[in-house]
Amino acid sequence: MQKSFLDIFNTILSTVREPLVVLDANLKVVDANPSFYKTFCVNPEETEGTLIYDLGNGQWNIPRLRELLEQALPETSVYNDFEVEHDFETIGPKIMHLNARKIYRESNHTQLILLAIEDVTESEYYKRNLEKIVETRTAELVLARQEAEKGKQTAETSLSEIKMLKEQLEAERAYLKEEIKLEHNHENIIGNSDALKYVLYKVEQIAQTNTTVLVLGETGTGKELVARAIHSFSKRKNKALVKVNCAVLPSNLIESELFGHEKGAFTGSSSKRLGRFEVADGATLFLDEIGELPLELQSKLLRVIQDGEFERLGSSNTIKVDARIIAATNRNLEEEVRQGRFRDDLWYRLNVFPITMPPLRDRIEDIPLLVEYYIKKIAKRMGKGTGIISSRVMNTIQNYHWPGNVRELENVLERAVINSSGPKLHLVDDLNKPFAYLRKNLKTLEAVERDYIVRMLDQTHWKVSGQNSAAQILGLNRSTLRARMRKLDIRKP
Repeated sequence: MQKSFLDIFNTILSTVREPLVVLDANLKVVDANPSFYKTFCVNPEETEGTLIYDLGNGQWNIPRLRELLEQALPETSVYNDFEVEHDFETIGPKIMHLNARKIYRESNHTQLILLAIEDVTESEYYKRNLEKIVETRTAELVLARQEAEKGKQTAETSLSEIKMLKEQLEAERAYLKEEIKLEHNHENIIGNSDALKYVLYKVEQIAQTNTTVLVLGETGTGKELVARAIHSFSKRKNKALVKVNCAVLPSNLIESELFGHEKGAFTGSSSKRLGRFEVADGATLFLDEIGELPLELQSKLLRVIQDGEFERLGSSNTIKVDARIIAATNRNLEEEVRQGRFRDDLWYRLNVFPITMPPLRDRIEDIPLLVEYYIKKIAKRMGKGTGIISSRVMNTIQNYHWPGNVRELENVLERAVINSSGPKLHLVDDLNKPFAYLRKNLKTLEAVERDYIVRMLDQTHWKVSGQNSAAQILGLNRSTLRARMRKLDIRKP
C-alpha cells in the first residue's frame, strides 16, 4: 500500500501548491512534494529518511508540532486546522494550519502519516490587525477629503471606493458571524474508494482556475464538502466561501439575498443591504440547490455569470463583481430544461465542469472509515465510551442501501450511540428491512407506459389523432404515439 500511495502522491499531489509531507510510523520523512521543498528551503537529500524534528538543523523541533504528532494524532485518525506559529531561521516567522491524516494498511495499524501544511500567515495577520486596517481606511478617507480641492472628481471616486470597501467588510463580517453560529462539517472528505478518489482528482484539476463548477449528487452525499474542498485549494482560499441555499429562502427574498437592495426598495427595507454576490467579490459563492432557483431570477443570475454585473433591488446603478461560482443540485437539470423549469442557456453556463458525488451505496468500501470517524466524533461529543463495532453490525450497515447517504448514516449512528450503554455499539434502526416501496406486484416502466396509453385509447374510443384524441391528451405527436404503440405491441381489440 505504501508504494501505491507514494505513486499517487508523486503523480497527482506533487502538483498541489500546498506543502505536503509523508511520514512513516517513526515520524521520519518518507517523501514530500516540490512545494514543501521550495517553501521551506530544503532539498530531498537532507530531508528523506530524517526525523521531522531534525529538519533544517533542528528548525522543525517545534513544541506544537510534537503536541500534534505525539499527543493529538494518536487519539484520532484525522486532525485538521492545528495552528502552529514558529520563527524559522531560513524563511522567517510563519503561522501554519496543519492537517494530519493517518493512512492505514490494516485496521488500527498505521503505516503512513500525510501532513498538509497551509500557510495562513497573511490572513492571520489580517485578522489580528483588523482595527489597524479600519484606522488606515479612515485615514485614507480623511486624506482624500483634504485633497478634494486639488481634484473634486478624484476625491469623490476615492470616497466611493472606500465606502464600498467598508460596506463589503461589514457585510462579510456579518456573514461570518452567521456562519459561526451554524455547525458545519468542515472535515476533509473521508474515504479511499476509487469513486471518491476520482472526485478528488477532479477537484484538484479545477480548483486553481476560476471556472464555474456544477456539483451533482443525491441528497446527503456531501456536495457542500466538495465545494469547500475546491475553495480551499483555490487562489481565493484566504477569503470566505459565501453560501446561499436557494431551497431555504422564499422566492420573494432570494433576489434580495443574492443581489442586495436599496433602502425603501420594498416594504420593510429600512436600510441598504449588500447581497451575497457583493460579499463574495474576490471570493467564491456557493449556490446550493440551484435547481430550486425561480425561473424569473435565472436570467439575472445568467447575466452575472456571463458579464459579472447586476443591479441591486431599487437601484439602476450597475455593480461589477468578481465571484467564482460553484453550484450544486440533486435535481436532473437536463430534465428540468426539457420541462421548461430551468433555462437552457443558464444550464450551459453552469455545466462547464460537472463533478458528480457518488452515492454511499457506490462507496461500500468507505463505510468502515466513515463509521469509525462518526462514532468517535459522536461519542466524544456525548461523553460516552462507545467504540466497539461488531462484524455483524458492520455487515448490516454495509448491506443497507442508504437512500439518505452519508447524512442518513450519521443520524443512524447518533441514535445508535445514544442507545448504547456500554462500549459496544447497538443499532436502533432496523436496517435489515427491505425497501419500503418494494412490492411483488411492481411493474416495469415500459409496462406502466403501455397500460396508461391503452387506458387513454379506451377513453377516446381508440381515436389516435385529432381533437379530443389520445395523442392530444398525452401531449404527443400522432406519429410519436403510433411509433410507441408499435413498439409496445398495442393493437385495437
